[in-house]
Amino acid sequence: MRYVLDTNVALYLLGGKLLNPLPVGEFYLSVISEIEMLSYPAIAADEMLRVQQFLSQVTVIGIDEDIKNQTIILRKKYRLKLPDAIVCASALSTNSLLLSNDAQLSRVTEISINTVQV
Repeated sequence: MRYVLDTNVALYLLGGKLLNPLPVGEFYLSVISEIEMLSYPAIAADEMLRVQQFLSQVTVIGIDEDIKNQTIILRKKYRLKLPDAIVCASALSTNSLLLSNDAQLSRVTEISINTVQV
């Protein structure tokens, strides 16, 4: 099984705040989540190291034509914030289940979403 981790799930995982462990499978992360995680202004050096180690264990999905087009469609249809639309388009493009703690994304019917408990 393939999973795209929303930024919030990746951060909860790194912070040890997930109620249950992640399922076994292949994990992806949108480039937008990578940017959000690495650009956090108050990130400490040890946290940055943990983020970089985590990023080396997942496949980061860039923005290609398919993801760009899906992002545009999803953003218009659901009025999503741009980062959310990119993450959803990444799950759609890779035929992956999206793991998120953002209940608002459950409106996106084009993808399967599991809400992660913290």
